[in-house]
Amino acid sequence: MKTYYDLIDQTFEFPTREFNVENNELMFNNVPLMDIVKEYGTPLKLTYLPKITEHIEHAKLLFKNAMKRYNYKGNYTYCYCTKSSHFRFVLDEVLKNNVHLETSSAYDIQILRELYKSGKINKSTYIICNGYKRPLYTQYISELLNEGFTNCIPVLDNLKEIEAYENSVTADTVNFGIRIATDEEPNFAFYTSRLGIRYSDVNELYRNKIQPNEKFKLKMLHFFINTGIKDSAYYWSELSRFMYKYCELRKMCPDLDSIDIGGGMPIQTSFQFTYDYQAMIDQIVESIQWICNKNNVPVPHIFTEFGSYTVGESGAVIYKVIDQKLQNDKELWYMIDGSFITQLPDSWGLGQKYIMLSVNNWDNPYQKVNLGGLTCDSHDFYNTEAHSADLYLPIFDQDTEDQYIGLFHTGAYQESLGGYGGIQHCLIPAPQHVIVDKDEEGNLRTRLFAPEQNSEVMLKILGYGGAEPGMTELEATEAAEEREEEAELMKEEN
Repeated sequence: MKTYYDLIDQTFEFPTREFNVENNELMFNNVPLMDIVKEYGTPLKLTYLPKITEHIEHAKLLFKNAMKRYNYKGNYTYCYCTKSSHFRFVLDEVLKNNVHLETSSAYDIQILRELYKSGKINKSTYIICNGYKRPLYTQYISELLNEGFTNCIPVLDNLKEIEAYENSVTADTVNFGIRIATDEEPNFAFYTSRLGIRYSDVNELYRNKIQPNEKFKLKMLHFFINTGIKDSAYYWSELSRFMYKYCELRKMCPDLDSIDIGGGMPIQTSFQFTYDYQAMIDQIVESIQWICNKNNVPVPHIFTEFGSYTVGESGAVIYKVIDQKLQNDKELWYMIDGSFITQLPDSWGLGQKYIMLSVNNWDNPYQKVNLGGLTCDSHDFYNTEAHSADLYLPIFDQDTEDQYIGLFHTGAYQESLGGYGGIQHCLIPAPQHVIVDKDEEGNLRTRLFAPEQNSEVMLKILGYGGAEPGMTELEATEAAEEREEEAELMKEEN
């Protein structure tokens, strides 16, 4: 029987720039994964920070090339979509690259304040404020504007939102964006996105609420569709419709000079991934310019807010196979020391696929397996890859060998969707998180960002450890004293 390496080599173009094998062990961006496993153990999440910078530089180059090719007169601005990963180590790496930020909730603004205090951003940093905004969010945005964050742009998501700024902003100028409610994909449950303002209301909003107010300016139109940026008739149709609306508004609003085409740049989730990034960006830039020229309006500055593309391919999760279970004549389960349903929620919630590879034993023969997680939920499994309905891993003797597996490009959304640091199904703890970076000489270095979640943290969240969610320290102390008194009384009664 051929080896696991032979299987991967024959099935895909392998090795790749990102993955290779040395001494029968997998390397991820030249990071020796087994060295990290030996130092930290499993399960563990891993973030390779240089990948974030690599993707930011790549996107900037794509737009630079396209704008040069078509002699495009507008500028390009890269914004990071913070909801993809709010972690400090991610934002620190992102902001090394002279980029800007997009927010989606009130608490994002508090993160920005911490970044401002530490000198990571300044008052000229673009802050694109998206989302349906409750009062606390509009309050925080207004405070930023009043404090001189001149490039903070609230993107209006409904017709009444602007009223919050009329009453609270004292700054001389407020630059607004308007999110357009695009049509959903033909196979979607709804015709039009719940997000944004419908096309027929945009002109009226400008004329009635923005144009009459001397300190209000409409600077940006915002465009986004759920399918992301892909070469489909649906995408090009919606982008064209959006650009014609931009040209229409530009003729009545000379302040309007920018568009935000959102995020949605795809990441690699399979070795069979084929996406021509440069061709797509070329076509976007060319289409925008062609429609503007046709309508005799200046081309807009282009903003993007890439989230998954920025951070997704920096992430990996490594598990140990802790048992082999043959449940019938042909279904063999490799049980892992973690959970897909809690630690990679997109894998079951959306059917998201990731690159899955063995970390070691590449010279062993292979067999078809299913991967099972620790929870009692029937959905806690991972059993398919894009190239087939089957998943293969090395055969190993669990009495004499250890087997580790890795799922890659998991860096976006999984911690927030999984409720990082909170309570998860079957009380499966959040795994330890290891950061991999390079020093000034280019040498790899690792550090533990957070250990595996322990029982004490969970008990406190659940109210067993003296403190309940929302309690102050004094309230928690008083509650603990009351429980002690009750316990003493019960002892006396018994």
